[in-house]
Formats: sequence, C-alpha cells, structure tokens
Amino acid sequence: MILVTGAGGFVGGVIARMLRARGDEVRTVARNDYPALLALGCTHVKGDLADAAVARKAVEGVDAVIHVAAKAGVWGKASDYESSNITATQHLLDAAAQYGARRFVYTSSSSVTFDGSDAVHANESSPYPTRYLAHYPRTKAEAERRVLAANGKRDLVTCALRPPLIFGPGDPHFLPRFVQRAKAGRLAWVGAGSEVDVTYVDNAAHAHLLALDALAGPAPKPAGKAYFISQGTPVKTEAWVGELLADLGVRPVTRRVKLPVAYAVGAVLEAVWWLFGLAGEPAITRMIAAQLGTSHHYDLTAARADFGYQLLVSDADARRRTIEFLREELAAGRL
Repeated sequence: MILVTGAGGFVGGVIARMLRARGDEVRTVARNDYPALLALGCTHVKGDLADAAVARKAVEGVDAVIHVAAKAGVWGKASDYESSNITATQHLLDAAAQYGARRFVYTSSSSVTFDGSDAVHANESSPYPTRYLAHYPRTKAEAERRVLAANGKRDLVTCALRPPLIFGPGDPHFLPRFVQRAKAGRLAWVGAGSEVDVTYVDNAAHAHLLALDALAGPAPKPAGKAYFISQGTPVKTEAWVGELLADLGVRPVTRRVKLPVAYAVGAVLEAVWWLFGLAGEPAITRMIAAQLGTSHHYDLTAARADFGYQLLVSDADARRRTIEFLREELAAGRL
C-alpha cells in the first residue's frame, strides 16, 4: 500500500489516480474528506499531519510514502508554513521509520535553490541560498534536507523531486492567477524578459511514480538525492503566457515594470502588510518580482539517467488540455 499526502489537491490527486490505474493500493490523508478519492478505491485517514498521531495512523501498514501535501504561496505566517511543511514532514519521516515503510518520495520545489537571481541550465549541484525571499521556499528547503538526511536510516530510502511552475487542468494557483490579473488589467511584465521551465501536472505525477519504482531496487540510484524535473524545454514567459491569454480572449498585457522597481514595491508592500496585519496578500512581493523578472531553468540529466524520466504528455498536448480547462473555468465564471 502507498500513502499519498495531498491527494485532495492538484498534483497529489493525479498521483493517486495514476497509482490506482496501475493497480496499487492507495491510502490518502488530509484534513477534509474527498469522495472522489473514495470512489477511486482509496482508503482515507482524516486529520492534520502536524499532529504526530495522525501521521502514525496514516503511515502504519504502508510500504511507501509519496508526500505531496504542503502549504504553498508566497505570503502568510511563518508558523503556518513551518507546521505544514516542516513539522508534518518530520512526523511522516518518524512514522515511516517506526512502522517500516521502505520508500519515501518528497515533492519539493525548484524554489528551494532560488536566490533571486538567474539560474540558467542549473543542476542539482546548485546550493541552498543563505536567505530566502518567502517562507514557502525556506520551509520546503528545510523539509527537503530532512527527507534526504533520513535516507538509509532504519532501511528507509528517500528522494526529492523539484518541479517548477506546475500547470494543467485543476491548477489552483499558477495560470488562473495570470488570467484573473490580466482580465482585471492588473498584470505587468517584470524586467526585460525571462525564460523559465514549466511542468505539466501529469508529467510531474509520472516522475513521482518513476522515482518511487526506482527506489525499490537493491541499489537505488535516487536514494538520498534531489532532482529537478520539468517539460525540459524552457519557455519565454511573456510569449508563452501571452499566447495562452490570446487563445482565451483575454486582453493582452502591455505594461512593463523594471525588476528593481517591482522588487522595491514588493518590499514596501510586504512591510505594510506585516506592520498593519492586513488581510489577504500584497499585489506583489519580492519573491513574485524576482521570479517574474529572472530566468530559471534546469538540467534534467540526472532525473533521466537515474529513474528514466521522460515526458508522458507532450508540450502540445499539455497546452491544449490546459486551454480547454481554462476556457471551462472562464465559462463557468470561476476566473
């Protein structure tokens, strides 16, 4: 049996469906109930993984863990990110060691190595930064460290995957936010143009299954390692997003802001939100400005060599499916 955390969400849901489609027994854990997962034949544990007892209940009797659940985003309380991303991960690692789960695949993020500057054709030798621009990458990096450090303890083998900018049907954050802001006339390009890696959700999920299977061998290559995964071909941000907006009939983005200006505005807004405890999140933060205004794409050599990563869904099919999803969201008034 395989435990999938975050299966009620975007990436975790696809992973659970793929596992069930190939005949694996799947257990899920989340704070809420998800009838669609039960309809798939998954068993479910209801609770918060920040509670060690919930983690133990979820892990007991499983052979492997795919840990996808996390608090995402670029704004919020440090304690919330630490509880969801660090404490929950540590509880799962402790429970896996206690109950003898053999394999542990962690959904990390490419942002764990993002220091605010360009990262062109970067690979896994890129160091963790000495400081982060948001709590999300900081806590994801700490959780990743713990997952990799747990490799080899009590026969547990672990690895981490670092997908950038996941998109596709069901996307709750990335492209829907671009569409909403463009519709409202509140979207601007930052800097002189950038190239970034993106990851279609089915390809991200497929990578998790490949890594999980590779950890099962007698001398698993991925053990104790982190890997970048993506579509493998960087996109020019403005052209890629601009073409999607055009296909959706959304007004083109014409405004442009210099990166230092966007970064400074983000810093000021963060300070205002923090000082006055304002609800919601700033329109722009330092992290958003830096990500929009810099290039970051990655070398996939290690993932291809160690667990045979390759695209399950082509760029063209990924784009077509995503457009269909976004059109449905617009028609239903959800965007």
